[in-house]
Amino acid sequence: MRAPEFAAYIGPAKLYPQLWRLGLGLLLILFCLLGTFAIMLVAIYPVIGPLNYFGWVRGLSQPDTPGKVLFLLGTFFGMALGPVLAAGACHFRGPGTLFGPAGETLRGFFLTVAVLAPLYALALAAGWLIAPPMPNLPLGQWFGWLPLALPLVLLQTTAEELVFRGYLQQQLAARFAARWVWMGLPALIFAALHYNPQAGMNLWLILAATLGFALIAADLTERTGSLGAAMGLHFANNVFAMLVLSVQGTITGLALYLTPYGVGDASLLPLGLALDLGMLFVIWRLLRAVLTR
Repeated sequence: MRAPEFAAYIGPAKLYPQLWRLGLGLLLILFCLLGTFAIMLVAIYPVIGPLNYFGWVRGLSQPDTPGKVLFLLGTFFGMALGPVLAAGACHFRGPGTLFGPAGETLRGFFLTVAVLAPLYALALAAGWLIAPPMPNLPLGQWFGWLPLALPLVLLQTTAEELVFRGYLQQQLAARFAARWVWMGLPALIFAALHYNPQAGMNLWLILAATLGFALIAADLTERTGSLGAAMGLHFANNVFAMLVLSVQGTITGLALYLTPYGVGDASLLPLGLALDLGMLFVIWRLLRAVLTR
């Protein structure tokens, strides 16, 4: 039995739920993402210069400088634009239908961020006791990058939510009743896109944690009938993981601190992932209680 809020959320998607439309929409999203990336690669060429350009581009696979991270975050403009265009061109519905009611979206986003901020602060303090982090960016430089970094993290997380918990989840739910289809398939795709071969033996743990995150975001979207809570959860999570404390070997260029272990570390990282999963469960239960009052 679907929540009434979710039934209203997927209502506009039911007007044109055909799978061929969804397929065209996903191709359009991919085109927008790749097109934006290609345009940005061309635009950055005169800035980097011919001598350093190809080395800099190869370094995007391990973004360890502020410029590389900001560049990668900026490419998500295409992912944000894609579902907006797909909703209109393939399903004849407005971009607002991807978010749900505006008031509920804003309430869910800000309430979620407010609930999670102290929890992530406690997580940082606990991690400091278990495995003290290493400084990365000087504090003054870090503050200087924040006015650019925060909006771009918001762009990145909103883009991913528009695709996975917005467009894809809505269109699948409009076509299929089975929860494993409209909730499970977007979550599996989302987790698969976080594949990192450098993780080694930790890869499956990382994918499991990412899958758990995606399922929680999908459940919050169903419960609230809007994208706000999922956007707030994703934004708070990525601000912490990208701007506050990053794992070595991931996206580290804008982080204030780095973990003392890398993404392939087989001793401490599994413990950290286990704690993350436990914290995600607590966050999920807490947000369900707070948001559905």
